[in-house]
Amino acid sequence: MGRILVSGVSGPIGAALLPSLEAQGHKITRLVRSMARAGQIAWDPAQPLRPAAVAGFDAVVHLAGESIVGRWTAAKKRRILESRVDGTRHLAAALAETRQRPEVFICASAVGYYGNRGDEVLLEESASGEGFLAEVCRQWEAAAKPASDAGIRTVHMRFGLVLSPTGGALPRMLPPFRMGVGGRVGSGRQWWSWIEVSDIAGAVPHILANHGLHGPVNVVAPNPVTNAEFTRVLASVLHRPAVFPLPAFPVRLAFGEMGEELLLASQRVEAGKLLGSGYRFQHPELRGALEGILKG
Repeated sequence: MGRILVSGVSGPIGAALLPSLEAQGHKITRLVRSMARAGQIAWDPAQPLRPAAVAGFDAVVHLAGESIVGRWTAAKKRRILESRVDGTRHLAAALAETRQRPEVFICASAVGYYGNRGDEVLLEESASGEGFLAEVCRQWEAAAKPASDAGIRTVHMRFGLVLSPTGGALPRMLPPFRMGVGGRVGSGRQWWSWIEVSDIAGAVPHILANHGLHGPVNVVAPNPVTNAEFTRVLASVLHRPAVFPLPAFPVRLAFGEMGEELLLASQRVEAGKLLGSGYRFQHPELRGALEGILKG
């Protein structure tokens, strides 16, 4: 049991993680952008934090950042980058300067770090790739350096496609599939590395307890699938066909750079460190994960 500070609590990851941590007896304090109430600390990610405001926690879990969903205008891309880099840098710097430092600083990142890599199997040691998201992830992870330099165990959770009933990509995908007009995106050969949100809620306590885990940790299910397989399984779980493919050209036309990097890019990522440290996935297979979400 310990005192844990968590940012970005309003999203689907926070909604699953906080009850899990509280059920284990941890005392949670929320780092929020709104007016702080009991059990909360107010902050502006764009501004430096007072070290005293974040002192005395055993662990810090940093999830905050601008949503990547939406057309990537120049202004949107700036918000995506700055919300992650500035917030992480300011939080890491404050934690480094406090007299009561946390034992561990767990920061969100993403498999976008690897760029579009085709069929290449990607582990935590794999090099970063090209593209906007890869650049964001490199700067995002580098922004935590003040904490690691101060001796705080720092972990970068590289999330895959998060499957949740309450937000993220899945609810946006469901309407066409429920109407029977869903299908593969582009060639369908691109790999989608996914993670069911309850396994994020399980992975965080596992990381907290395993002191040997540091640096990048791929938070993905052990069985990535191609987009064609993903859409086939999703349609099957919904008892609908998946016979209406969405070609790459209209994806690029409708979504621009976001469509290219989120829908058409291929990342075949393996959870090397989680599996190697003994984490047992609750949802290792896509069908079981989708059935649990859609029939739960």
